Amino acid sequence: MMFIPANLISAVAQILDILLTIIYWLVLVRALVSWVNPDPYNLIVQFLNKATEPILAPIRRLLPLSFRFGIDISPIIAFFLIMFLKSFLVRSFFDLSMRLRLG
Repeated sequence: MMFIPANLISAVAQILDILLTIIYWLVLVRALVSWVNPDPYNLIVQFLNKATEPILAPIRRLLPLSFRFGIDISPIIAFFLIMFLKSFLVRSFFDLSMRLRLG
C-alpha cells in the first residue's frame, strides 16, 4: 500500500521539475529582452516582468550594495537557485518515492 504515497511524491516531483523549468526559461527570456531596451507597454514584456519579479526582487533586496555594479545579477543567482532546487529537491523527491515503492 506504499505505492500511493510513492506515486504522490513522484507526481509532486514531476510538477516541481516542470515549474522550475518554466521559471528558468522565463527568467532567461526576461534577461535577454532587457538587453534590447524593450517597450514597457508591450504585453509580453509586462507578462515577463510580472512573472519573474516575485523571484528576482527578493534576490535583489538580499544582495549587498557592493554587488550592485551597474548590471543586475539577480537572474544569474536565480539560475543557480533553480539548478540547486532541481538537483537537490526534485531528485530527493524522486529518490524518496523510489524508496517508498521498493519498501
